[in-house]
Amino acid sequence: MGELAVSGTSGHLLASIGLGSCIGLALLDGTRPLVGLAHIMLPNSNGDADAPAGKFADRAVPTLLEEMVAMGAIRSRLHAVLVGGAQMFSFGGTSGLDIGRRNEEATREALALAGVPVRAAATGGNKGRTVRVHVETGLVTVKEPAAPEFDLYATAAKAGRTR
Repeated sequence: MGELAVSGTSGHLLASIGLGSCIGLALLDGTRPLVGLAHIMLPNSNGDADAPAGKFADRAVPTLLEEMVAMGAIRSRLHAVLVGGAQMFSFGGTSGLDIGRRNEEATREALALAGVPVRAAATGGNKGRTVRVHVETGLVTVKEPAAPEFDLYATAAKAGRTR
């Protein structure tokens, strides 16, 4: 939790396992096998510069973007896929405690501020999820408990890449 990673190595697989209220933010370069993944736990860092950047939406988005660009991505070609943001605990109605919803909103706001479009999402509900991002193909898969893994998004076909 709170980690982020970037890879451009074919054969690599980035994953965030057990996303509940956390957001798995995948950034993909639509023109090459280059992806990033952050496991965002909270919406806002409130100035906490000592905690891992991937822990907070307001720090994870710009940090992941910087790392992607440092590896050769062009910002205007990046797009995002979101997974997670579930409401894992019910407290008898709606409240500000829905951290999953707040995590998703903060992540979307940070992405919009950075000019990165969200192309797909599997968020909300009350089930945890696992996200896997395949570097070579740009395929993003999601697994929920007691359900088969499914393809949420694939950049390879859109970019003309093949295996």
